[in-house]
Amino acid sequence: MGSAHPLDPLTAPEIRRVSALIRGVADLPIGPRTRFVSIELAEPAKNCFVTWTLGGRRPARQAFAVLLDRDALDGDGATYELTVSLTEDRAVSWRLVPGVHPLADVTELGEAEEVLRLDPTFQSALARRGVTDFDTVQVDAWPAGNFGLADEGRRRLARGVAFIRPHGEENEWAHPVDGVIGFVDLNRRQVLRVEDHGVVAIPSEPGDFGRETTVRTDLKPLEITQPQGPSFIVDGNVVEWQRWRIHVGFTPREGLVLNQIGYHDDGRLRSILYRASMSEMVVPYGDPSPTHFFKNAFDAGENGVGIATVPLTFGCDCLGEIHYFDAVVCDATGQPVEIGNAICMHEEDIGVLWRHVQWRTGEGTVRRSRRLVISSFAGIGNYDYGFFWYFYQDGTIEYEVKLTGVLSTGALDAGARPAHGVLVAPQLNAMLHQHYFNMRLDFEIDGVRNTVEEVWTESVPPGPGNVPGNAFRLGRRALVSELDAQRRVDPATARYWEIVNPHRRHRLGDPIAYRLVPGENTAPFAQPDAAIRKRAGFINSHFFVTPHRDDERYAAGDYPNQHPGGSGLPAWTAADRPIVDEDIVVWYTFGHHHVPRPEDWPVMSVATIGFKLKPSGFFENNPSLDVAPPTPRGPGCHPSPERNR
Repeated sequence: MGSAHPLDPLTAPEIRRVSALIRGVADLPIGPRTRFVSIELAEPAKNCFVTWTLGGRRPARQAFAVLLDRDALDGDGATYELTVSLTEDRAVSWRLVPGVHPLADVTELGEAEEVLRLDPTFQSALARRGVTDFDTVQVDAWPAGNFGLADEGRRRLARGVAFIRPHGEENEWAHPVDGVIGFVDLNRRQVLRVEDHGVVAIPSEPGDFGRETTVRTDLKPLEITQPQGPSFIVDGNVVEWQRWRIHVGFTPREGLVLNQIGYHDDGRLRSILYRASMSEMVVPYGDPSPTHFFKNAFDAGENGVGIATVPLTFGCDCLGEIHYFDAVVCDATGQPVEIGNAICMHEEDIGVLWRHVQWRTGEGTVRRSRRLVISSFAGIGNYDYGFFWYFYQDGTIEYEVKLTGVLSTGALDAGARPAHGVLVAPQLNAMLHQHYFNMRLDFEIDGVRNTVEEVWTESVPPGPGNVPGNAFRLGRRALVSELDAQRRVDPATARYWEIVNPHRRHRLGDPIAYRLVPGENTAPFAQPDAAIRKRAGFINSHFFVTPHRDDERYAAGDYPNQHPGGSGLPAWTAADRPIVDEDIVVWYTFGHHHVPRPEDWPVMSVATIGFKLKPSGFFENNPSLDVAPPTPRGPGCHPSPERNR
């Protein structure tokens, strides 16, 4: 079975075939309650893929699947990994992965929510708070995490909290039920216990936001048109635009993935990134109360960003001349679920690219900047996340996360003020929290063997070399090993990192490089020994470097769901492997520190966070000098008036 590109995601027919081949494995314990957690492309080993690009043998087309046998081990469950060859039309291998819990998708958590909502003990706790119409109860189930409590490692658990959604209202987070938590065994679909930590009045003010009876009418239409069509060319999943070449991919866990990012320069395609993806994200909340302390959502490894990806709508999520990429995931029975318009691609005019005007004469020139946008959105619980890649005409790459949706809330007694949150409506507490994202960036700066250098700025001490006292200079050093490369951003020294190819130099004699420029960031406020700091070890530093390994994909490890911690980057980097002049992977963590505001309620306006990758000596000079000048609507962009003398 062939494909246009070895990194193209699996199609719906391929997923059906994989599912059928798995069910045909005689000695694999598949029963009626076995869940297909995920089916995705088993990406070819990097060396095999590179061999193919050089004219060698095409890599075999394979799939990787994760299954959960819910009946195994008396209901505690067993996780299996399988590799299926679509080229050979057979299951190649399977293995039991002991002691782990795969991600829990919205379907599985939805089952837990309904079991808890109908539980008599849970309903009794709600009745003590005046709730008698249980059809208005909305349970929000979270993967249980791991806090060293009984059964957290063995049983497959969810913690459920409740909200009230009165008939006709749309925002259940306006009415949280504080103090009540239900523990659900996901495999057995049974409530283990219900904890009641005391009655708190349920906030009564509605929080609707999509049903305004009056809307603004003074905004004139804004139309974005490209009469000659878009400037990009799409061949399957490969995109060409303004000298950029990019392969667009997708996985159930990571969502949007970009491969083989390169730039056409002086007659050849120069490599920059082999693969780029968000490897993990986590949202730790800062409220220690029994109802909220466990809120540490690993939205990739516990829930699957790709599975939670939502279809995009022209005129709503994207404007202009749009090209959409569809995505396919599987359901619990192994059948394909197609997500139409999962990824949106379009161009944006974003203002001035570069300009200069001679102040003496008024003469000058200007170029406008256009960028290519490749984006997707995922809806996970109360939050919505947009993941945006931007490609610029001057060789810059930018990654941006857009955060919106509804705050996770708790209830307060009348007159109380939250100790670990902000009052956003009467008796409604929005907890302090942070959003951390970790990017896996497999660099190939004009070749496979690269080195990372840390660069900072320092003041020159006063003395003969700095008589005026204004001098400062750059410091630079190579990061030599994995432990040496665990770094944090430092605004006081304007710290950044350059991924350098020491074997290629530009005309001024220095190695070519791409610079990782940090944007907004923060440090964790949880204590060093807190569960979140163990389970999400990637938040303890902002910057990591590892030698490339095909099987090192996720910053918190393959199975963070209910894992006690230490997996992923902490485990790999403990070996302190060398990273100088190697095939390296950069892992960059950035965090948004969210102190809620009343203006974030009842729905949050978009907040953005991200970083940039900028060429640093990668080109001989500004690569956008050849961008065509704009077409002015007047006599010219910069007419040269006769100067008064």
